[in-house]
Amino acid sequence: MPMRFALCNETFRETALADAVRLTADLGYTGWEVAPFMLADHVDKISPDNRVQYRRVVEDAGLEIIGLHWLLAGTEGLHLTTRDEAMRKRTSEYFTKLTHLCGDLGGSLMVLGSPLQRNRTEGQSTEEALANAASVLREALPALHERNVRIAIEPLGPEEGDFLNTADEGCDLIDAIGDDHIGLHLDVKAMSTEDEPIDQIIRRHADRMIHFHANDPNRLGPGMGSVKFEPIMQAIRDVGYDGWVSVEVFDYSPGAETLARESIQNLKAAM
Repeated sequence: MPMRFALCNETFRETALADAVRLTADLGYTGWEVAPFMLADHVDKISPDNRVQYRRVVEDAGLEIIGLHWLLAGTEGLHLTTRDEAMRKRTSEYFTKLTHLCGDLGGSLMVLGSPLQRNRTEGQSTEEALANAASVLREALPALHERNVRIAIEPLGPEEGDFLNTADEGCDLIDAIGDDHIGLHLDVKAMSTEDEPIDQIIRRHADRMIHFHANDPNRLGPGMGSVKFEPIMQAIRDVGYDGWVSVEVFDYSPGAETLARESIQNLKAAM
């Protein structure tokens, strides 16, 4: 199956949606990944009409909305691991609402990073944080099953936070929930903080991986830094991964069009 490339929508922060998706499609991407904060600061503010219109603009450009990421970014009063039971309940309810947003947009995947809303608090142990996170996500399972949406747990490096820093730790949370609608997300920037080579992490966790972000530790796009993508792309092919490879950057200074163009060119060259 040909490799499927997607672009995260926050790359085009200063561009009208119609122009952004048209350019993205022209560059060779076929998927569009949505950070909800780009639409509104709370999921309740994204009306049914807004969802229909947003999806129509993206699909008219020839792109598929693959799902959501940065799920809790920009929100207030939500947290995955806190001891505050009421806050955990609100967070479960928010994940349920995000699941319906994802389904309404035509997506089937939600990437759970959002380190600020999941870091350990109040002197928690990793075990307690894991149990609390699992309880929050279990409450969202009925909606995930109803809308056929999966949550991809995203390990992030220690500079981002103190919970779920490695692929192995992400799998611990997946195992604690024990449902096939919860899988593993792997991110090049995050994996670069682990002791194990990135291609080996991919091979070892291939049976859990349901989504992939391509970027560089320097916060730019794939191939725009020191990480060599040839062994990464080879590992993705070797394990038979058939999901999306999404470009996610954090340093927008080169400009959206440059980031989008060079990223997909570098990924294709690495293949």
